[in-house]
Amino acid sequence: MSAGGRLENANPVIFQRSGERLLTASDEDEDVHDRIDDREIFDILFMTSTGSFPVLIGSLPHLIRSINDPEHPLSLEELNVVEQVRVKVNDAESSVGVEFTPTIPHCSMATLIGLSIKVKLLRSLPDRFKIDVQITPGTHASEEAVNKQLADKERVAAALENSSLLEVVNQCLTTRSI
Repeated sequence: MSAGGRLENANPVIFQRSGERLLTASDEDEDVHDRIDDREIFDILFMTSTGSFPVLIGSLPHLIRSINDPEHPLSLEELNVVEQVRVKVNDAESSVGVEFTPTIPHCSMATLIGLSIKVKLLRSLPDRFKIDVQITPGTHASEEAVNKQLADKERVAAALENSSLLEVVNQCLTTRSI
């Protein structure tokens, strides 16, 4: 919320959630190499690490698209802040890029939203991935400053050492029933 307890965007447009990804037998087979793609990042499943290979547990979905908005009782997908078309994955080069679109051009929560996306990916993906989270070009008044903060590993690490900020990020990442 903004200063004074008022919502910056008191009446956001709400979008319909996309359907759940249907899992096939090969998706659940741990012996089949499954490349990480944009839909998997958008629908990131709960991962636990066993050595250097993550294990996907289809029965415990923790979706990046269902990260909670810090101001509203809605997901980032429902606010159209994250979209699958804005997720770029290159599994061969171990890189993931996510662009997000704040609901208003002067959103003071943009850095917190970007940090929440980045933390979710850092916690879910194997360490080999380089993660780049940015504001969709031309959608925010402070786009350059926010992108600079999100790209700076030291600033991200310092932010995550702040217990109050980490608590807010964890609230954004807490799964809600939909």
